[in-house]
Amino acid sequence: MNPHDELTPIPSHEAEPVANSTATPDTSAAAAAPTTPPTPPPAAVGEASAEQRLAELQAKHASVSDAYLRAKAEAENTRRRAEEEMSKARKFALEAFAETLLPVCDSLEAAAAVPNATAEQLLEGTHATLRQLLAALERNKVLPINPPAGTRFDPHHHQAISLVPSEQDANTVVSVLQKGYLIADRVLRPALVMVAAPK
Repeated sequence: MNPHDELTPIPSHEAEPVANSTATPDTSAAAAAPTTPPTPPPAAVGEASAEQRLAELQAKHASVSDAYLRAKAEAENTRRRAEEEMSKARKFALEAFAETLLPVCDSLEAAAAVPNATAEQLLEGTHATLRQLLAALERNKVLPINPPAGTRFDPHHHQAISLVPSEQDANTVVSVLQKGYLIADRVLRPALVMVAAPK
């Protein structure tokens, strides 16, 4: 070819098409992929956790309150039952004590109804009535305090009226002026006694 020959241009419609450098995305593959649920923001997760915790605390508070009210009611019922039992015990104890004294009352009324009773009859009736009274007191655990002479003075059971000269040891009972009485080991009344003075 002669370098001076002119080159004939190729018509534009006969030129080979050039591939577009920007590829069209494949939408079918994106549609086939599984959909992932959106992750809630951290603030929403924290609020849900706080609400759940609050509900748990409220349920626990309700349970504790119910248990407290039940225990309080049971304690109140127990206290009332105890008071009723104590009241009944006092009532029936007094009733039993009074019942033991009724024979003594009957004996005194019978003695008073005897006309022209002799001194010997009155004395005999008095001793019999006294025995009834002491037996009634003993059944109710009321016992006399009557220390014999020479007993060591006990300030819990005896009350000294005076100190007297005596051949006995000092601080011992010489004589009893008035008996004392115990009820179930508790002093109702101390015995009034004379006590030997120190030599």
